[in-house]
Amino acid sequence: MLIQKAYKFRIYPTPEQATLINKTIGCSRFVYNRFLARWRDTFQKTGKGLTYSVCSTELTGLKQELAWLGEVDSTALQSALKHLADAYKQFFTKRNNAPCFKSKKNPAQSYTTQIQGKSQSPEVSIVERRIKLPKLGWVKFAKSREAP
Repeated sequence: MLIQKAYKFRIYPTPEQATLINKTIGCSRFVYNRFLARWRDTFQKTGKGLTYSVCSTELTGLKQELAWLGEVDSTALQSALKHLADAYKQFFTKRNNAPCFKSKKNPAQSYTTQIQGKSQSPEVSIVERRIKLPKLGWVKFAKSREAP
């Protein structure tokens, strides 16, 4: 069994990095809400929802159509689609309620990124009290514990 771990750390971004983080959160919310609406419409019309692969393919076209989606981390947008697909999977197995739209007014705003490559220079790496994140570069953070 593969065990995956997630770590939460408090980061201290520069003003430029904070702006890019806010853009990434907004774009992730936009992608989630847009495909949630498409998923609901498709389900009402056909009785079947969409799949992650269909949404992922449409996201590529959407990024070409809306240039501002290309400014942010692409894995964050893909993660938003994966979260939506997981939410519907949980809903159809009767574990959760139907997914709802994400709000800008919710106090908990976040996005998820992933390690791209396990080669010499992965997208996410930690050196002392700085972490390298995709599109953001090196960001200072509060190192409360060791992360491999």
